[in-house]
Amino acid sequence: MATRRRTITAAAVLASVALLAPAAVGCSALDKALDCVQTADAIADSVTALQQAVENASDNPAQADEALDDIDKNLDEIGDKTDNTDVNKAVDDLDRAVTNVRTALKNGDETPDISPVTDAAGELTKVCTP
Repeated sequence: MATRRRTITAAAVLASVALLAPAAVGCSALDKALDCVQTADAIADSVTALQQAVENASDNPAQADEALDDIDKNLDEIGDKTDNTDVNKAVDDLDRAVTNVRTALKNGDETPDISPVTDAAGELTKVCTP
């Protein structure tokens, strides 16, 4: 009788684990998606700051560097949290665009073309949307 009870208890525990495992995986995927959306939103804010900094470059040239640094930091965060191919491609594209703007600023261009940054940020937002 005790053996039968242990068998039933063991079966119940295994069934519970089997039911909860997909839920845990689902939550993990949801958490990753939310992290992606939140970070993409932070990047969008940084892109807006970059646009304003480029418009006001003569007043505060360091402001554009700060906005680019914020974007880089958020890109590192997204890159560390995802294994999604589309997200990684969007991160790489945005990273390239940020590098190009940074190079243009260092070469003395006070009004670099930031449209590749805004385009890549838009693509990142699109692929992060669940």
